[in-house]
Parts: sequence; structure tokens; C-alpha cells
Amino acid sequence: MLRRPVHRLVLASALLVGISVAAAPSAGVSTIKSQDLKEWLSYVASDELEGRAVFSTGIGLAAAYIEDHLRAWGARPAGDHGSFLQTVRVLGVKSTSRSTVTVRVAGTSRTFQDGDGITFPKNAGGKRTLTVDRVEFAGYGLDAPRAGHEDFRGKDVKNAVVVWLGPQGPKGVDTTYRRLLTGRNRYATEQLGAAASIGPETPAGRGRGAGAQGTPAGGAATPAPAGGRGAPLPTPDFTTVQRLDTPLAPNLSASDAFFEFLFSHAPTPYDELKRKAAAQEDLPSFRLDDVTVTFNVDTDYDVVRTQLAQNVVAIVEGSDPQLKDTFVAFGAHYDHVGYAEGEVVKTADGERRLGAVGRVTPGHEDDRIWNGADDDGSGTVSLMALAKAFAQGPRMKRSLLFVWHAGEERGLLGSRYFADYPTVPMDKIVTQLNIDMIGRNRDDKASESNTVYLVGSDRISSELHAINRAANDAFAKPMTLDYEFNDPTDPEQLYYRSDHYSYAAKGIPIIFFTTGLHPDYHANTDEVSKIEFDKLTRITELVYETGVRVANLDHAPLRDNKGPRAGKPATHQ
Repeated sequence: MLRRPVHRLVLASALLVGISVAAAPSAGVSTIKSQDLKEWLSYVASDELEGRAVFSTGIGLAAAYIEDHLRAWGARPAGDHGSFLQTVRVLGVKSTSRSTVTVRVAGTSRTFQDGDGITFPKNAGGKRTLTVDRVEFAGYGLDAPRAGHEDFRGKDVKNAVVVWLGPQGPKGVDTTYRRLLTGRNRYATEQLGAAASIGPETPAGRGRGAGAQGTPAGGAATPAPAGGRGAPLPTPDFTTVQRLDTPLAPNLSASDAFFEFLFSHAPTPYDELKRKAAAQEDLPSFRLDDVTVTFNVDTDYDVVRTQLAQNVVAIVEGSDPQLKDTFVAFGAHYDHVGYAEGEVVKTADGERRLGAVGRVTPGHEDDRIWNGADDDGSGTVSLMALAKAFAQGPRMKRSLLFVWHAGEERGLLGSRYFADYPTVPMDKIVTQLNIDMIGRNRDDKASESNTVYLVGSDRISSELHAINRAANDAFAKPMTLDYEFNDPTDPEQLYYRSDHYSYAAKGIPIIFFTTGLHPDYHANTDEVSKIEFDKLTRITELVYETGVRVANLDHAPLRDNKGPRAGKPATHQ
């Protein structure tokens, strides 16, 4: 990757937003105290809260704790019915599909029914008909430049149907790239702007990949309610918190019969392409000429189960008569994965904890609670510090919105719900700053002590990216800003894995702040004693300073949608 001199980028950023890099941090930064963060986290990540699993007593205690502090600081409730809580309805849904795909090749048409030649996801979105006359075969449908493989390099697939083969991917792309391999449909439609994506059938079957609107339900029968009251609930086909009538890009799987017809006039026969894909050999890339595909999405949905969770939502009102009706949003998730109900047993491989809800660190088998001090206790208390600083400090021109999302660990439940059922108009949110795991060093390396990873800062608004960089430069000791995880082909795919994505999917400029993974990620040893509170405090200050500059900007950050830009250095101060 080409590297431009850092000083040029900083200067360009300052000129873009009209902010001097020498400007001192805002006065409110001084109200963010390390001792507050430690006090709050010592409760939020304590055994008393039992790992804060969604739908549990522990997460309810966490919500009440946050509410009490918001009330004391004078923040305004922005949940349901004048409260700080927004009820999140988690729906278990049965679907009945009559959806079809009609393919026209060189004047001959054939229609395939859902379940016979093609398979729609159980959550196919709202009813609609979509006809596309540009079909692109993109080999394995995979961009993994670190493995030396880029199927979409130099290829524009915007508004096209993307077709790919090879469930296992090409040679040289190992399990390190699992998320890229399983997210190929999403990458084509959500990242590259394809109208639809069609891949081969896989044994895993019918669920949409990570980041989709609905997640497949478990195969076991849903038990009767606690205490045995009533009949057993039907098993849902998928679970979602989002609107069921939202149009979704068709992301399908297909059988040999479908592909044989689709490729019947292709420059390379389907049998040859299938053989090459099975052998993980190089695949060609070409347009399928004289091919039109019509998707008829026709699915009925029946809600068979509703579970309730709560987001915690607050507002600090702005001072400007015009700008106070717009918002800078700050978010974190306050849930974690809970605790293990099973006991420790001796096995041939040593002791193990039955019913573990995450990884058990060797030597800590007796610990049944996953405290989640970093994930995302660190973000939870950082957001509390931000709310306190804005509520009790200098007034901003724009209003500030704070959302502690529930159920991130179960598929971004709280943020997806808020994005579809917001308590303030989504088109009035000019930026969302998300915080998830900012209390440790990546892989516990001392060399990471000054580093924070930023994801998405330049994808929707390059101006927001520049504002954040100028905010960082205002500090006497700036953080090292690292953009490694902002690469759309990064194997971790962090852009899709935290609550900011629910806002980005609505077109809202976002920045995701994280310090990366470490050995205690989703382990029962993610505890307060391992948190770097000085680092946690400094990152919170950076989020605050970024928020101040957006909140006082006389215009909303420009949404130029340039995406992650080539040539930008991965790391700089």
C-alpha cells in the first residue's frame, strides 16, 4: 500500500474542517475521571450482575444502575413513555415463501421456485419484484488480498447480479478467512453495491450471513414457558428485531440445475467451472451476456414468539435553536454472555465446565461468570462518563444522544431495533460514535499501550474522519490511530460486528473505537483487574473531543461515501 507523509494528511484534515491542529481539547474533557470509570466498572462487571446476559436479571441491574446515574446528572429520558428504557421486541418468526427467480438466457426463460433449484433466506424481506439485466460471474466472489486473491479487483458490480462458486474458496485461503468466505453474499451486496448475489448450496443451508436482518433459529423445539404453563411454542424459522417489510437485496443459494441453465451460453461451461471450484483452482471472471434475472420476493411472516429486552436511552439537549433538533449519537452495548449453569467435571482431557457460554481459561474452571469487563463493560462506563461530561459541562450546539444497546452479543439486537424504531428521527442523527472494548491492549502487548483502532471513520464521511484526526491532534499526547480493521477485506470483519453497523446501514457516518482482541475475549477471565484505566480514560477523552467538534459544527459532516480509501497509511499518530 502506498504511504503518504503523515504531516500532509494531518494538514489536509485541518484545512478540510477548519480546525487548527494546535487547538487545545475542550474544557469538558477534564470532567472525565479514571476513578469514576473504575468505580462504575467494578459494579457493572461484578459477579453480582452475573455476566449481564440479555433477558437476565443481571442486565436489568446494569440498566437500573445506568438510569440512576443519568437521572442524577440531569440527562433527559429518551426511551419509551418518558422513561430511560426502550423496549426491544425480539421476534421469532415462521415464514411461508412463494418466491421465485426467473432466468432468461438468449431468449429462453425458466422459473425456479424457492426450495426447488434456488433457496431464498427465510427472512427474504418485504414483497417486491426486481429485474436485473447485468449478471457478472466473479469466480469465488472473494477479495482476500493478504492471501493474494482478489476476484473483484478492477470489476464494477454495482447494481448487477453477482454469481460465484466454490463454497470452500480457492487454494491458499485458509480458516483465517472464515468470515470473508461466509460473508461473500453480504460483501457483494452491502459493500460493493450489487443488486443481488447468488452462490452455491452449502450443507449449512438457509440462513443469511453475519450482518443480515434475521438470524436462523435453533433446530431444537422451543420449550414451554417457565413453570410448564401453556403449550410449547412453535420453533421459529428465524429471529429478528427489525421490520419485516423492509426490502432486502436477494442473497440466494442455488443448485446445479439452476447454474447449468444460467451458464448455458457462457464462455466457459458450468461443468468445467464446477470442477475447477471443487479442486480450488483458479476461476475465470466474465459477464454473462444476454441474461436477465427477475426476483419475485413473495414471503408471508408469522410471529410465533416475542421476547423483551431494553435499550437505555438518554439525551442532553443542545443550545442552538436550529441545531438542537439534530443529534450526535454515542453508543455502546451493555450486555455480555452471562454465566454457565453447568458444573465442573473431570474428563480424560482434564477439568471442564459444563454449559460454558464462552471460552474457559485453563486454571479458572471454577469461575462460572463471564464478567465482560472489557467486552463491553469498558464501553458501558465510557458512555456513562461521556453522558456525565456533556450533561454537567459546557453546552453543545447540537443535542447529544446516548444509547446503551442490549443484545449486541446475540446479533446487534438493540442497535438494529433502535435503527428501525428510533426514539429520535434517524435522519436527524448526523454521526454515531460507537465504543466496544477500549480497556485493554491488543493481544496484551505493551507496544499497543497508546493504540486505538478506528473502523469506518472514512467510509461514509471523509470529513468525519478528518474531524476525528484533528481532535486527536489537539491532545498533548495524541493516541496512535490504527486503521487496520477498517480494511473491507480484513479477516476479522469488525465493521459488521458491533452496533455502529446498524447506523451505518442507514447511511449515518460512524466511527467505531476499539482496542482489539486479547486472550480474555469471551473468556471467563475478562475481569476488571486487567483493565488499563489510564488508556480507557484517554480514549474516552478522544471520543468526547470528537463529539464536541461534530456537535458544534455548523453543518452535518459531508456524506461523500468514498469508502475506505486506498493509499491511506494503516497507522499514524
